[in-house]
Amino acid sequence: MAACSECRQNMGSIDGTRPKLSKDNKKLLKKQAKAKHILLKHEGIETVLHLSQSLVVANGGLGNGVSRQQLLAVLERCGKVETLLMPPNKPYAFVTYSSAEEAIKAYSSLSGQELCGEDAEQPITLYLSFVEKVVVKEVLSPSLPPGLIIVEDFVSPEQERTMLESIDWDSETSSQKSLKHRRVKHYGYEFRYDNNNVDKDKPLPGGLPDFCTEALRKCVQIGLIKHDPDQLTINQYEPGQGIPPHVDTHSAFEDEILSLSLGAEIVMDFKHPNGSVVPVMLPQRSLLIMSGESRYLWTHGITPRKFDVIQVSEGQTVGTISGNSGELTLSKRSTRTSFTFRKVRHSPCDCAFPSECDSQQTQKEKSPPTVGELGASTLEREYVHKVYDDIAGHFSSTRHTPWPKIGDFLASLPKGSLVADVGCGNGKYLGVNKDLCMIGCDRSKNLVDICRERTFEAFVCDALSVPFRAGAFDACISIAVIHHFATEERRIAALQELIRLLRKGGKALIYVWALEQEYKKNKSKYLKESKTSQGPSSDALGTNLAVKAPLPIHTNRTSFHSQDLLVPWHLKPTNKSKVTPENKEQNEKEHGPDSVYHRFYHVFCEGELEAMCNRLSNVAVQHSYHDQGNWCVILEKL
Repeated sequence: MAACSECRQNMGSIDGTRPKLSKDNKKLLKKQAKAKHILLKHEGIETVLHLSQSLVVANGGLGNGVSRQQLLAVLERCGKVETLLMPPNKPYAFVTYSSAEEAIKAYSSLSGQELCGEDAEQPITLYLSFVEKVVVKEVLSPSLPPGLIIVEDFVSPEQERTMLESIDWDSETSSQKSLKHRRVKHYGYEFRYDNNNVDKDKPLPGGLPDFCTEALRKCVQIGLIKHDPDQLTINQYEPGQGIPPHVDTHSAFEDEILSLSLGAEIVMDFKHPNGSVVPVMLPQRSLLIMSGESRYLWTHGITPRKFDVIQVSEGQTVGTISGNSGELTLSKRSTRTSFTFRKVRHSPCDCAFPSECDSQQTQKEKSPPTVGELGASTLEREYVHKVYDDIAGHFSSTRHTPWPKIGDFLASLPKGSLVADVGCGNGKYLGVNKDLCMIGCDRSKNLVDICRERTFEAFVCDALSVPFRAGAFDACISIAVIHHFATEERRIAALQELIRLLRKGGKALIYVWALEQEYKKNKSKYLKESKTSQGPSSDALGTNLAVKAPLPIHTNRTSFHSQDLLVPWHLKPTNKSKVTPENKEQNEKEHGPDSVYHRFYHVFCEGELEAMCNRLSNVAVQHSYHDQGNWCVILEKL
């Protein structure tokens, strides 16, 4: 076939001349080259010119709608297939034959061949290229979210048929809706999609239908539920339909939520707030019970598509879908009808997940703010945000030399890594490694403006809420930032935000100021630069805003005697500072002629930062160390 022309072109003919290529061969080679370029650019897959037993099959992946069985049938025409790897949702596959001769035969006869995907309106064209030996990586199946139970074959085929045939879509004792993505019917109470709740004072006539009694009685008998359901939603999904990720409103329903899958199997995706996703297979006639964390914290949803990626088995059994590319295939969806049973709640929810609970958030909004909450935000606004905006020019002029170990961390990252510098200041580290793609953000607009003047990519945002999607970055750095947050809860939240930004396997480097400025008999540079005489100073007298602050004021270049304190900054006019002839009079009126500002710090004691990191989920502390008066950790997202 024409596709073997590249082999002949690579090897040449016996007399050293290259065979003349036909117009079709040239066209095919051009398309193959384009496929190779796309694989390298977007997936990092390098093809080789020499012959081997392994090939990458471009356009022959699960992401193209090609099933394992379909692709295997084509590949086995050319020889014995030892392994076939089909990564989930990718437009390619890897095949390894038992011999190089069989791989050459596949390359020659299958490149350029058209194949119809399971649901493709247009045929797709396969392009094969040689790769080095493919290594099969074992990936453990993720665990079910805590509190999630699936019972297989909960109803018999006869019960299933009876329940499906008993649905009266036109009954006046229920509420029916045809939503954009599915057909819906409610019993007991109508679920209102405008506020994701029920009208508890307006029950529907008739209660739950009799054809559900046997299934609910079984739930009680085997101890699956504590509450008798009084609300039922029936959803009918055609292939290609789904439901967006959501958490059932806490204030609307009690703990257990039951979902019975009739008519067909389905893959439901559960997602934790930290970004981890667990795809779960719900077999036909199985019962799903969500309680505790899986009900209150994890979102659940069904992706609208006509095929699901599932494990290769004789009928997918219950459980999570692993990422093992050697065990995955496609399953065509059929019409599925779900019966979701819930118990309407008549008192506020007091679950263990207040951050996700509408009942507890509402109660919190109605209550007056605590002194701690009000103090933290006010303190940071007055003694961090405003200060750095005012001293930006002078501060930047003192921050020009990168710290060596931070440079080493950046140098250790692979070329092309996407790195976020959260709290980038004047962008001192944004230009350290030209092989990285670095993006900076900072709370101070004036510091960000300096970054932009230096042609760095930077924008203004709060470190507690960085506007990038979860898992977007290969690495993050947070240098001298987290010690400016006024409470432990806010410091932990800042750490969690860094981890949210990382992809799995991504790393974060974090530096905070240390209480121990003398460590293992070595003084930090901060102490070494202290003046010989330390008499009373304006710092100790509480100059400027500090006279109104309930925190101790640190004397510069001395050891710390408190973890929460105010550290002075003596402003010196620069061409980028806020002090100009036009505003000098106002500046001196507000801050005095010496222009002393005070910055809030929480200096960390030994082990404090590492202990805080160990409280985070899906994180491993790779390294913890002391560097010139700072406590430092390197984290990896698991």
